[in-house]
Amino acid sequence: MNELLVNLSMLFSQPTGISNYALNLFPHLKPLTPTLLTAKDYPEFQCYTVPDNLTPAQGSKGHLRRLIWTQLQLPQIYQKLAAKLLFSPLPEAPLFTNCRYIIQVHDLIPLRFPNWRSPLTNYARYYVPQILAQAQHIICNSDSTAKDITEFYGIPANKITSVLLGYDSNHFRPFPEKLAKDINRKPYFLYLGRHDKYKNINRLVTAFAALQNNQDYELWLAGPTDKRFTPHLRLQIAELGITDQVKILDYVNYGELPKIISNALAFVFPSLWEGFGFPVLEAMACGTPVITSNLSSLPEVTSNAAILINPYNVQEITAAMQEIAGDARLHDKLAQLGLSRAKEFSWEKTGLATVEIFKKFL
Repeated sequence: MNELLVNLSMLFSQPTGISNYALNLFPHLKPLTPTLLTAKDYPEFQCYTVPDNLTPAQGSKGHLRRLIWTQLQLPQIYQKLAAKLLFSPLPEAPLFTNCRYIIQVHDLIPLRFPNWRSPLTNYARYYVPQILAQAQHIICNSDSTAKDITEFYGIPANKITSVLLGYDSNHFRPFPEKLAKDINRKPYFLYLGRHDKYKNINRLVTAFAALQNNQDYELWLAGPTDKRFTPHLRLQIAELGITDQVKILDYVNYGELPKIISNALAFVFPSLWEGFGFPVLEAMACGTPVITSNLSSLPEVTSNAAILINPYNVQEITAAMQEIAGDARLHDKLAQLGLSRAKEFSWEKTGLATVEIFKKFL
């Protein structure tokens, strides 16, 4: 009998938030001997092969195929394997069947920042509530997200458990080697993430342009470009006259991230809302001072180890950058506080807490 099924149908080769979570969590579920629903084979686990075209790598077609597969094929797999419980690392599961499932909710950003032309907003408004209502239990990645689930969907708090996430401590750590290709480069502030509006990069760029002696610094924007947002960002940068100082790096290979983060003067992440905020945790683990928002889950992640700013206030963002740039002692203090704070997080802790939840429903 395959008591626990873990749905990994969304995994692909350039993992971001949800895929990153799923990839790092499932190895810690081994004590429950789960069966992985996956397009890739993991020899240490029992695997059941699923199609390889259900991922974000295929864009909206991949999402649509996965939703159809979830409703039509997944219940049959559940019955065939005589499963007792299904775990989905995102809020997708078979509706109106006898499949028992636990799901993970990462954020409710499509409802906080709705775009009625986006399928994601309608997905969050009409599909997700049904999933949550029929779930045995809901796991989320912060108290902030748990509160959102209750406020937006009316789900009782006792049906939700918040489990903070982890990071790869062997990968994200201080990287003393300088960036060889740019020995004479200027000190740079770093942002890592998508270019969506709620990420607040426009205010970050404006704040950077307002720095005193800003010609002495650069701003690096790492993360996938987006035809909906990046052209407007480039135009703003040009209008502010800082084209030579702002580098848009596009998607950065996972292997390069610790080097780029460690060599930054500060990591600046003024997002308007985050379910958790992986980049902030990874920056702290690299010993890079962090400036981030005083909203959503970000204070839960950073505690006292970052400068927290009001992300709607450009002057506050500028002042925080100016402070770190001009105060070496503050820079070093924040670096040490970040390193200490990051040690409180691990995928092992996340996995152990998740296993305990599953045990209650198996």
